[in-house]
Amino acid sequence: MGFGDLKSPAGLRVLNDFLADRSYIEGYVPSQADIAVFEAIAAPPPADLFHALRWYNHIKSYEKQKASLPGVKKALGKYGPADVEDTTGAATDSKDDDDIDLFGSDDEEESEEAKKLREERLAQYESKKSKKPAVIAKSSILLDVKPWDDETDMAKLEECVRSIQADGLVWGSSKLVPVGYGIKKLQIQCVVEDDKVGTDMLEERITAFEDYVQSMDVAAFNKI
Repeated sequence: MGFGDLKSPAGLRVLNDFLADRSYIEGYVPSQADIAVFEAIAAPPPADLFHALRWYNHIKSYEKQKASLPGVKKALGKYGPADVEDTTGAATDSKDDDDIDLFGSDDEEESEEAKKLREERLAQYESKKSKKPAVIAKSSILLDVKPWDDETDMAKLEECVRSIQADGLVWGSSKLVPVGYGIKKLQIQCVVEDDKVGTDMLEERITAFEDYVQSMDVAAFNKI
């Protein structure tokens, strides 16, 4: 098992293909397996290897908690595709020196280019996310509005209640419900935006019609 040489483009490409349908090296949560592979990589994968880059940036965010991640760190060759041999770190020092002398400036240029591309993609993502409509919390409320007695004009009482207008308040259906001794209460539905309209405000506004309204109670309250 292994990824080949994770310090080489070919090894990173194997890692990228391996992560195409996986979030982590093993299992469904970050673990010591991810830390072992992460620490074997010399620099962030280039932007075109987006599966590997996505995984690299995610595991990097656990840098301060890496010691507490589950699992036991194993040899690098214990992870990755079964048909690829791990050769990370197997190259000789002279070969490493040659790579630095011949291609150091190119690697640096590619790294800057990848960094620029990554920053552009992050900016596009943030811009797209900021344009998503905010979720507005709403509630459906059923109110019981009680009159003073059986001589109260219920049509006028309902008219008074519905005259209450506010941003984030929509009145719905209503009915008269007998409560005894010929008295009926008004049961009326409304939908409110939670950040704009509360039951305290409704009670204050409704009971202000004191010629018709004795009291107001919340019969039902449901989040939408």
